[in-house]
Amino acid sequence: MRIIFMGTPAFAVPTLDALADAGHEIVAAYSQPPRPGGRRGRELIPSPVQRRAEERGIPVRTPVSLKSPDEQTAFAALDADVAVVAAYGLILPRAVLDAPRLGCLNVHGSLLPRWRGAAPIQRAILAGDAETGVGIMQMEAGLDTGPVRLEGRTPIHGKTTGELTDELALLGARLMAQVLADPGAYPPVAQPEDGITYAAKIAKDETRLDFTQKSAAVERQVRAFNPPGAWFEVNGERVRLLAATTEDDRAGTPGTVLDENLTIACATGAIRPLLVQRAGRGVMTAEELLRGFAIPAGTIL
Repeated sequence: MRIIFMGTPAFAVPTLDALADAGHEIVAAYSQPPRPGGRRGRELIPSPVQRRAEERGIPVRTPVSLKSPDEQTAFAALDADVAVVAAYGLILPRAVLDAPRLGCLNVHGSLLPRWRGAAPIQRAILAGDAETGVGIMQMEAGLDTGPVRLEGRTPIHGKTTGELTDELALLGARLMAQVLADPGAYPPVAQPEDGITYAAKIAKDETRLDFTQKSAAVERQVRAFNPPGAWFEVNGERVRLLAATTEDDRAGTPGTVLDENLTIACATGAIRPLLVQRAGRGVMTAEELLRGFAIPAGTIL
């Protein structure tokens, strides 16, 4: 097929690779424009999708918006059979959705209609869902409302957002390649009317650990926000908490350090940090942190 690929972060790269490896003709890769980065924030850094597309010799387009008639005309002129979308980051106008012969297919990281929207993986972990997955969705104008052609599932138990993102990226790539190998074998099936939830974009203040929750909910915060890492503040410094375990038999005022192991009281139970990170430092165990950064029992975080 003639395919337009639309994606930006690392999550989308396995799908790009899978389609190219399957022998499809990727006529263009659309991605978000390069963003300032580097050590001083002055260097323009291309997205992971742009870098991979350029490595494969695929023409790259990085429009700021697809709303202009000129952009929509240029998109339609590619005469694609289908557009494949994976975490692209821009809203697709109706003219773009309708341009390819088979429309636009999206790799969405949830079991639709649960967790439509921007942050489905984090929201699934925070909510304590037992499983999640990825769906190949026929895109419509609504927010992740389109029918689903194929779906894969995986248990969440104990996984971080980073681990689930990598797993779902590979699963989504395989499912997309499967659908495009024989689209007629995977007709679109409308999403159920029941069970709709929305995965709002993660706000910065959500990544601060809330010890007034139960220990299980705090531990889910730790996994949901890794990467980059949920955090607490002590001695005027933020410390990221990257892995923790719960201790349900402990009790204390929420946010209080209970012992020399940095066990922290929650609304019920407590959490014991396993992996932490100070600003500008590498990841370390809680024991390694405490050797040079005292946080005595009784400290309120």
